[in-house]
Amino acid sequence: MIGARAALLMAVLVSLMLTACARAPVASLPADERSAIAARLRADIAVLAGDDLMGRKPGTPGGQAASDYIEQRMTEIGLVSGTNDPGSYWRLPVDLLATRPEGATLTLGKGRRAVVIADRDAAVFTPRRRALAIGGPGTGVPVVFVGNGDGSVLGDALAGAVAVMLADPGRDAARRDALFRQQATAVVTVLPDAAALAEVRRTENRPQLQLAADEQDTLAAYITDEALAGVIGARRWSNLKREAALADFAPLELNLAISIEATSDRREFASQNIIGMIPGSQPGSGAVLLLAHWDHLGECGAPGAIDRICNGAADNASGVAMLLELGRRLKQGPALGRDVYFLATTAEEDGLLGIRAFVRNPPVPLASIVAAFNLDMMAVAPAASPVGFIGRGQAPQLDAVILDGITASGRAVGDQALADSFLQRQDGWALVQAGVPSVLLSTSYGSRAVLDPFLQTRYHQPSDEADRIELGGAIDDLLLHETIIRQIADPASYPASAEARP
Repeated sequence: MIGARAALLMAVLVSLMLTACARAPVASLPADERSAIAARLRADIAVLAGDDLMGRKPGTPGGQAASDYIEQRMTEIGLVSGTNDPGSYWRLPVDLLATRPEGATLTLGKGRRAVVIADRDAAVFTPRRRALAIGGPGTGVPVVFVGNGDGSVLGDALAGAVAVMLADPGRDAARRDALFRQQATAVVTVLPDAAALAEVRRTENRPQLQLAADEQDTLAAYITDEALAGVIGARRWSNLKREAALADFAPLELNLAISIEATSDRREFASQNIIGMIPGSQPGSGAVLLLAHWDHLGECGAPGAIDRICNGAADNASGVAMLLELGRRLKQGPALGRDVYFLATTAEEDGLLGIRAFVRNPPVPLASIVAAFNLDMMAVAPAASPVGFIGRGQAPQLDAVILDGITASGRAVGDQALADSFLQRQDGWALVQAGVPSVLLSTSYGSRAVLDPFLQTRYHQPSDEADRIELGGAIDDLLLHETIIRQIADPASYPASAEARP
């Protein structure tokens, strides 16, 4: 018989062995296969993040070269078109509008006195090549002071007017939008001081990119409180602000002449989302969507720097490389029941524009997509790092499969508060808003110890180079995705919810 001490030792050893087996990654691979995956990922990242592509900015030759390369690679790995449009095999066009402010003038007058407000006290912006608004006595265009409100109490009466509103941080953009929806000719925002105006300039003076379909015919002016008081009169202006603070304040017309003019440089161009697919063996059972944005910032280094190209290796050549590698592995493996789409989006860096275009005109009904997996900034963390789970809590059925997959792989969920803070900063958010269950699973967002050094030294910087990527965690994430996607793509293992039936 085994002695008591020996028996206890044996029990401990067996327990440790079982624990080790339970935590061994289900999707573990021999070292040579992991090396082969790493080599393929590095090859794709090296091309997409190479200096020849100049940072993959939409509307540039580098952006076009990135699109061409992704098409080529989708063809090589055996995907077919996912556009469901015979006239456009790989590409879903995305019409964009780029604008950059050029010149502006704000002139105010009372009586016979007219004052051109100095640049240090005023700024004006429009997306049009030239916009002009004239209002005040004798013009037929009223100048209406709406205080801290949005003018909604006036209804149609605001149409054609110039609206003047007090700044209210956090609400200003929504209030301006409301005023423009009521067809105000222009909106003048009164800012507390020159520092607030400087902050507006920092934001608005940058080149802006938007979906062409979202263009608004707007003319937005900003003026400091002191400058406006100097024209209206300090006492009168003080009384107006005091009235605006009252609960029963109603918008009122100002005895103020105003002329607002602005110009901008405009460029309309077409970019593209690129989409391939693996047809499922069970048509009509729904679809799974994988996506990654291909664009980056172009040249964003400091003027005069030796290296100004923001190559975007981790952000997001790594996500596109993983998208392609997942396509290769899923294509070569057992047949998938559901269709699986592979979407490379444009203009994510400028406000999730590519995915928003996809949501508005999807090649597959959004209601048929049972789950979407966004791949963004995937090559930051070392192997065996905790998994950042962005999008958790949106779809309980999907959450359960993901959490089981993470546990089975012997890994852990990372800092949930950190992951949650990125929910609205990635393409999956546009899908969530459209009712599509969408998640982003990446070791890059699993802990601040991993993510913060990257954000502080390489994020949106020329130093995000291909030779600095970390693929240990990326390969772990790739294998996790492959396991989960195979399950989600099987209608028997993952029935479509009532809300997501095709």
